[in-house]
Amino acid sequence: MFQLPASPLALIKDPILDSFKVKLYLKRDDLIHPEVTGNKWRKLKFNLIEAKLQGFNQLLTFGGAYSNHIYATAAAGKEFGFKTVGIIRGDELTPDSNATLRFAHDCGMELIFVTRLDYNFRNRLTRQYGEKFYVLPEGGTNDLAIKGVNEMVDEIYDVLNPDYICSAVGTGGTIAGIISGLRGNTKAIGFASLKGKGLLKGQIEKLLPFEKEFELNEQYHFDGYAKTTPELISFIKGFEERNPNIMLEQVYTGKMMFGIYDLIQKGYFPENANIVAVHTGGLQGRCDELKKTAINQASIV
Repeated sequence: MFQLPASPLALIKDPILDSFKVKLYLKRDDLIHPEVTGNKWRKLKFNLIEAKLQGFNQLLTFGGAYSNHIYATAAAGKEFGFKTVGIIRGDELTPDSNATLRFAHDCGMELIFVTRLDYNFRNRLTRQYGEKFYVLPEGGTNDLAIKGVNEMVDEIYDVLNPDYICSAVGTGGTIAGIISGLRGNTKAIGFASLKGKGLLKGQIEKLLPFEKEFELNEQYHFDGYAKTTPELISFIKGFEERNPNIMLEQVYTGKMMFGIYDLIQKGYFPENANIVAVHTGGLQGRCDELKKTAINQASIV
């Protein structure tokens, strides 16, 4: 019931990569499901199994106005027969505030909008609303989520023994799952999408079942979560022109790929390195400028 096919590992074609003599692969987790895509499916899978085992048919979770996790949980609830409730940060919002919230509402998710102050006390909100619900944390990150990401890492090793596995980082669950699933000399590199305060690496370390070295880049956040610049948008458009079958978004995957390309051009990766970047989905969050580009590309084809 909760098993989806392995996602493909695609070799990126780009003159820049050729000139620096490295190979870059993209783990296409954006393709594993039309709506519950990328790391959100990886995080949800074993939680959905556990919810069923515990006899729950209702899910409660948390997120912001543009949360990929809210979007995916609502879709998963509809597909697998769970009632869903999302506690949303921002009491000024409504189900019609944006496409993410409209989609979640249309999937049957009950949306409860709370003030940002109240949202900070999620443990209290859990006690208030969560007695009859299987509770998923914000972003879906917990031990079962890390187990799901481990499966994705195993899929990579089934095809390739990479030197590096890279991922965008939000709450830290995906990169923690990657780090804990590494084999041999493979190194993990995370690219923070949020403008942190130097605390993110410690949060990731707390999620790891054992001590393991990894690298966290916090200089490619483009001034914070869901924020962007013309430079980032230009990079994404250029990448998509060279790889017309791949779309990125500006919140997570675009920032990660920008960071990888920047490190490549700075000589960070040795010649003949095999680099795997994880596409964590979230394409419904593409900004209007990128959506227009996708429409134009489709019309040309």
